[in-house]
Amino acid sequence: MLLRTTDPFRDLDRLAQQMMGTATRPAAMPMDAWREGDRFVIEFDLPGVARETIDLDVERNVLTVRAERLPRNGDWEMLTSERSRGMFSRQLVLGDNLDLDRIQADYADGVLRLVVPVAERAKPRKIEVGSGSSQEHHQLHG
Repeated sequence: MLLRTTDPFRDLDRLAQQMMGTATRPAAMPMDAWREGDRFVIEFDLPGVARETIDLDVERNVLTVRAERLPRNGDWEMLTSERSRGMFSRQLVLGDNLDLDRIQADYADGVLRLVVPVAERAKPRKIEVGSGSSQEHHQLHG
């Protein structure tokens, strides 16, 4: 069975990418991020990427995520190619209020999930105020 696309705009877009050299740039990886209590969760879609090709680095406050979808090996003939292959890369600037030493990463079902806890020093704390006429100490509760 031969699979044939009939979208002329997609073909024109692919031709323009090939002519301008934009088809070889690292592809972006879709991402969702949200806060759950005292932690931030970030998920990247990386379907078809082997876990061994995923690389995570943190330098200062910059998180770099790299992954590679390798080409197929073996004797086969490509009929249509719409999924990006090669290197994927994304950088995120993380806030000073996060504990970058305690980042957890998990990869399952084509989704890379990072959990970044809020640093203890950044969590809200109650400050007790003493009266000026007494010898009470000002205390910080955390």
